[in-house]
Amino acid sequence: MKLVHTARHPAEAHLVKGMLEAEGIRASVLGDQLYGAYGELPVLPTVWVLDNALAAHADGLVVDFLRGGAARRHGHDRWTCTHCGENLEGQFTDCWKCGATRPSTSQSART
Repeated sequence: MKLVHTARHPAEAHLVKGMLEAEGIRASVLGDQLYGAYGELPVLPTVWVLDNALAAHADGLVVDFLRGGAARRHGHDRWTCTHCGENLEGQFTDCWKCGATRPSTSQSART
């Protein structure tokens, strides 16, 4: 395992983990259960890549993600959930309202 990110809080750690897993990189969050002791203990949640060979690629993805790369690339690609009809911004891969996964480009071209 290789450390790729030290988060400011558990939510950030889990967002980074989810982004890495969406890119096909298995990751784990450690220390998120200890965050409640922050201030008394010097513990912040960390994100670890399980395959050391993917660590350098993961580092680049994390930096891009935290700088808003996904929002800039996909923010203008708004989409409508085919399940509930909710309008969503392009950087979201799942509907926040019903949880349905965004259809692939080839599927949405058919509808």
